Amino acid sequence: MQYTDSTDIKEQNQILTKQRPIRILHVVGGMNRGGVETWLMHVLRHIDRDRFEIDFLVHTTKPCPYDEEVRSLGSRIIPCLAPSQPRLYARNFQRIIKEYAPYDIVHSHVHHFSGYVLRLAKEAGVPIRIAHSHNDTSSLETKAGLYRRLYLALTKWWIARYATIGLAASRLAAASLFGSAWERERRYQILYCGVDLAPFRQSVDRVSVRAELGIPTDAFVIGHVGRFEAQKNHLFLLEIAATIAQKQPNMRLLLVGDGVLRPQIEQKAIEMGLDKYVIFAGLRADVSRLMLGAMDTFVLPSLYEGLGLVLIEAQAAGLPCVFSDVVPAEADFIESLVQRISLSQSASAWCEAVLTTKKAQSLITQTQAYQLLEQSSFTIHNSLKQLEALYLEPYFNEVKHKN
Repeated sequence: MQYTDSTDIKEQNQILTKQRPIRILHVVGGMNRGGVETWLMHVLRHIDRDRFEIDFLVHTTKPCPYDEEVRSLGSRIIPCLAPSQPRLYARNFQRIIKEYAPYDIVHSHVHHFSGYVLRLAKEAGVPIRIAHSHNDTSSLETKAGLYRRLYLALTKWWIARYATIGLAASRLAAASLFGSAWERERRYQILYCGVDLAPFRQSVDRVSVRAELGIPTDAFVIGHVGRFEAQKNHLFLLEIAATIAQKQPNMRLLLVGDGVLRPQIEQKAIEMGLDKYVIFAGLRADVSRLMLGAMDTFVLPSLYEGLGLVLIEAQAAGLPCVFSDVVPAEADFIESLVQRISLSQSASAWCEAVLTTKKAQSLITQTQAYQLLEQSSFTIHNSLKQLEALYLEPYFNEVKHKN
């Protein structure tokens, strides 16, 4: 969505000079180093903070990695607890809206629960309400029990009723939350969560990066970035690594991230005799540096994804990528770097696919990959331009209606 009419632009600028900044409340579980939260940080860093004021409503009181930077940029972290207790959550939400009012936009990123959030936002008088789908959970929904199916049906109905805008990270993510006929409604559209590509322009000393991580300079390093949750399929990743280690003894598996399943995965690695092969790097703020300096290949055997934004970053780093065929097609940006494989295939089949990337001669340099992505819809600048337009159009219509 772009504004090309000069009269419209002039009118918008006049309204902006008369009005206070547009106030937006993003709803997330917590400001952790996940894909959604990292994109929101890119937005916060690059958006015009004189025109847009952003706060974050979170479902935890525990400190999260991005909290300090959020506050340093002038935004607030506002806990709203008890999402599993609807009445208590509603009271907390209503209190927050009254205390920090007014908000022009509530932008919710908590998938199905967004239905309840936007219902409460409507009741609180927030005029613009956005449901944002970042995942394709359709495979999980087919396995849901009776009560879960009732919950899903209700929350989807609330989204259809109370969302004034519906955004999705991919076509599959859109269908997952808004239904298979989502394209028939103008309020539903795709918004690619852009990456800040600037770090991928930097020169990185591979020897020093690997030395920091205890990785031999001649090791073949398989990289993975993701939360330690069932979705990311770390157990299968260990099976793949074990198979590769039998054929490539100098292999290393570099796991970047944290999560509730990390202790289980660490223990499993020991039981499988992989402890000398697997490096648990934890949460890192320098993912681009690790991709450029430590990794040779990127592997993502996820059970489901909304887009797999980390694959865009891996392609920006010029890494060959082997990933599950459930990942949305939009992630296949540089075809010479990507290889899909079914999760029904064995660890041995995945092993062969990964080892093929080691033997194959790259058809594209990292610089060329970066330059291609710089012209794509996946940059933070293009993503932010679309997002600002989505915020502004209904806001201007609301202001004009009041006037």
